[in-house]
Amino acid sequence: MAEFLTLSQAIETVRDGDTVAMEGFTHLIPYAAGHEVIRQGRKQLTLVRMTPDLIYDQLIGMGCAEKLVFSWGGNPGVGSLHRLREAVEKGWPNRLEVEEHSHAAMANAYEAGAANLPFAVLRGYKGVDLPKVNPTIRSVTCPYTGEVLATVPAIRPDVSIIHAQRADRAGNVLLEGIVGVQKEAVLAARRSVVTVEEVVDDLGPRSPNAIVLPSWTVTAISVVPGGAYPSYAHGYYKRANSFYQAWDPIARDRDTFLAWMREHVLERGPEDFASRLAKVA
Repeated sequence: MAEFLTLSQAIETVRDGDTVAMEGFTHLIPYAAGHEVIRQGRKQLTLVRMTPDLIYDQLIGMGCAEKLVFSWGGNPGVGSLHRLREAVEKGWPNRLEVEEHSHAAMANAYEAGAANLPFAVLRGYKGVDLPKVNPTIRSVTCPYTGEVLATVPAIRPDVSIIHAQRADRAGNVLLEGIVGVQKEAVLAARRSVVTVEEVVDDLGPRSPNAIVLPSWTVTAISVVPGGAYPSYAHGYYKRANSFYQAWDPIARDRDTFLAWMREHVLERGPEDFASRLAKVA
C-alpha cells in the first residue's frame, strides 16, 4: 500500500546498482525526483526510459549511471544530450553502456514486465541493423503458425519513478493528459515512487484516457508541486521551452555543467522546486 513520504525519504528506496525507470511522455516527467537521486549520490544505476532527455543527461553527467536502456535520446526540439554523448564517446564522468531498442519493443517489454512474463514478442526488427548491435534482441518461432517473431527481455525495474497530477488520501494516483508507459512501468517494478502535484479528498471527474493507479500498486507518494518542471503537467502548468533551449549551452561544457548542477541541484533541496528552476530558464 502507498505510503506518503517526503521526497528525500521516498528516494531512499533507490539503491546503488538498481535498475531505475523514470517515465513520462512529453509531460509528467519526474524531474524533482531525478534531482533527489543526484543529491543522494546514487551510483552504478541502470537507467531505463523510452525517451531520455534532460533529467537523464543530468543523472549521467553526475556519474549516477553505468548503463542506459532506451529507444530515443535527445533534447526535444533542440539537439543532442551532451553529457550522454560524452559518457558514451569519451567515458566522462564514467563509461556508459547503452542498450538501444525501438519504441515498440520498449513498450512491449514494459507490458511483459507488468504481466510478470519473461520476455515480449512483437513483429518488428525486420530489415534493420539494430539486432546486430543489441544481443538482447532475439527471435522465437510461433508454435501455431511457424512465423518467426522478434523477442526482447521484459523490463522489470527495481524502482519506477513517475510524476502525476494528484493522489487521494487513500493513496490512489491519477494521471491525465498524454500518457506513455507510466502505468506499465509502475506495475512492472518491484518498488515505485510517485510524485504528485497535490493530495485531494476525491480524485474527482476525469478525462476518458485518464489512468488511476490503485494504492496497492504504489510504494511511496511524495507531494512535490511543480515536480515535472520544465516538462508540463496537464491542467497545472505549461512546458518551459526556454529551459530546454538554455540547457544546450549549459551541458556542452563540463565545468559549466558541474557549476550549474552544484548551484541548482546539489546545494538546494526539493522545496519550491518549480519556481526556483523557473528563475534560471
